[in-house]
Amino acid sequence: TEPFMRTLYPDIEPFHSQLLACEEMSDGRRHQVYIEQCGNPEGIPVIFLHGGPGSGCRPQHRCYFDPERYHIILFDQRGCGRSQPSGELENNTTDYLIADMEAIRKLLNIEKWMLFGGSWGATLALAYARQYSQHVSKMVLRGTFLGRQQDINWVYAAGGASRIFAEAWHALVKDVPESEQEKPLTYFYQQITHQNEQQQIMAANTLQSWEATIVMMRDQHYQPEAEASPGPLAHARIQLHYALNECFLAESPLLDSIKKINHIPATIIHGRYDMVCPMQQSWEVYQRWPKACFEVLPLAGHAASEPAIIDALVRTTDKLAMQFV
Repeated sequence: TEPFMRTLYPDIEPFHSQLLACEEMSDGRRHQVYIEQCGNPEGIPVIFLHGGPGSGCRPQHRCYFDPERYHIILFDQRGCGRSQPSGELENNTTDYLIADMEAIRKLLNIEKWMLFGGSWGATLALAYARQYSQHVSKMVLRGTFLGRQQDINWVYAAGGASRIFAEAWHALVKDVPESEQEKPLTYFYQQITHQNEQQQIMAANTLQSWEATIVMMRDQHYQPEAEASPGPLAHARIQLHYALNECFLAESPLLDSIKKINHIPATIIHGRYDMVCPMQQSWEVYQRWPKACFEVLPLAGHAASEPAIIDALVRTTDKLAMQFV
């Protein structure tokens, strides 16, 4: 008999949401970080770290956890989703995001919480844990992204995913000046920050189409949804801001600090055919974290919405909930 596949928990609404005002920027405005809490306020605290950088949280992100057993905390990172100002790049670096997480932990009066992050969310989980390991109970990492130049190049330069999705890569770079086609990120950043809004939207849509093509395993060509609104500019702007700055991690590579956190119980889940973050990245983390559980899903890509990945993540959070008893 086929093993029973787990699906997401039913949709759930937050029991509380708020905006957290951050430090003042040069023009007097402040980042306002959107935070929501779902599930059981007395349950196991877990913070969901969304990917991107730049994407924001969605309703399905609340549903990887048993709402009776978990106190589920989600936040839209600076400039993302419902956080304000949308797409703002000032004071928007990895260190600021770590500081926001710590501010949220203190605001909610949580001593230790579980970190749950995929892709860029896994990057942020590793970066937070090395600074505040005393406040981390457990970690669940999915499709780990290490934020090194080679990891960024795999997605956004010729010679990585471009070799497997040659026609989609062609569509991405065909209007880019030939001298920049091997590494088109700077060109796209110029387009996305151009004063002509039409040019911004076209560039954001082109990038989004490339990312959507490679993000999940599917048995047909990626077709953008006809009704999909123009590509979110804020997302593209933040994504490129981080990619062009090596995710603000070049001075302190994440792999160098795994030994500081490898006492924390961790589960690492990765799709074998992940074309956004090749599985090698999770493997390298696991080599430095012998106590971690490592699960490679034989027929899965990168997207957290793929059935095999949902199954693995929900099984993991259920199993961890039993261990907290």
